[in-house]
Amino acid sequence: MADTIGILHRQAERDHGGGLDHAISVYGGDRTDWIDLSTGINPHPYDVAGLKNSDWTSLPDNDAFSRLCDAARSFWSIPDSASILPAPGASAIIARLPALAPPGHVRITTPTYNEHAAAFLAHGWSVKESSPAQARVIVHPNNPDGRIWQEADVDAPLTVIDESFCDICPNATLINQTERPGVVVLKSFGKFWGLAGLRLGFAVGQPDLIARLNELIGPWAVSGPALRIGEKALRDVKWAEETRTKLSCDADRLDKLICDKGARLLGGTDLFRLYHVSDATAWQSKLARSQIWSRIFPYSTNFLRLGLPNKCDWDRLEGAL
Repeated sequence: MADTIGILHRQAERDHGGGLDHAISVYGGDRTDWIDLSTGINPHPYDVAGLKNSDWTSLPDNDAFSRLCDAARSFWSIPDSASILPAPGASAIIARLPALAPPGHVRITTPTYNEHAAAFLAHGWSVKESSPAQARVIVHPNNPDGRIWQEADVDAPLTVIDESFCDICPNATLINQTERPGVVVLKSFGKFWGLAGLRLGFAVGQPDLIARLNELIGPWAVSGPALRIGEKALRDVKWAEETRTKLSCDADRLDKLICDKGARLLGGTDLFRLYHVSDATAWQSKLARSQIWSRIFPYSTNFLRLGLPNKCDWDRLEGAL
């Protein structure tokens, strides 16, 4: 139990992918020299052309907000009884979710995305791995190992289902659970569509819960450009289908490349892969000397996580290995 608590609190220290500034300070170069494989962001982003000047100069209007919600409802097959709240990124929602219930025990199974534990701790909750608990967080599929959860795992009065990476496996979604009171499903726009800088995320749940979350986030939370681009992308089903095929092929290619060098696949998704290596720090340093940034974890000396290279970067990654 002591080891588990230690992992939870180390994860709550908010270690993340990214951090290119730190890599540059140690290994040199500038941002244009680096390949960042430390995140799980699609390297083939959705086209953002077609914005109007008014998207930048006017406060976001209610019609654009409604159109985005309609597109989201259709794309994710959101139940009619559930409400949708767009927000400036899934992280903005995660930071406020613990305020939806009085502080108690929240169950979070490790290893997983550490922002959830950090948010609950900041609101006075205690974090643990076992039940019973007044709240539960499941990251579906899980980051970093890609674990898929089941409906039976939705078992706490407040259950957060983080589906930030579920758009690569839509048949696994638990979105139907939002018909139940106390369930919130999170969706991230930045990962699958490759537009993390747009800062767009969604919370889906029963109307009373989403209304309270809306009050915590405040008005005009989503920018005009995000409203327009989000609606367009969510209605582009053909792009989504073609992208899933491409990402699956790229993930298989990455597995072969890395495992041929002595790593062992532990899991992941088609946006990031998790490998067991003999010395994760050594692997990260070796890649960094070729200005390729990877993800390692403070709670494991063997976990190496890699995102997918852009089509122009495969040769450079192979050469670095």
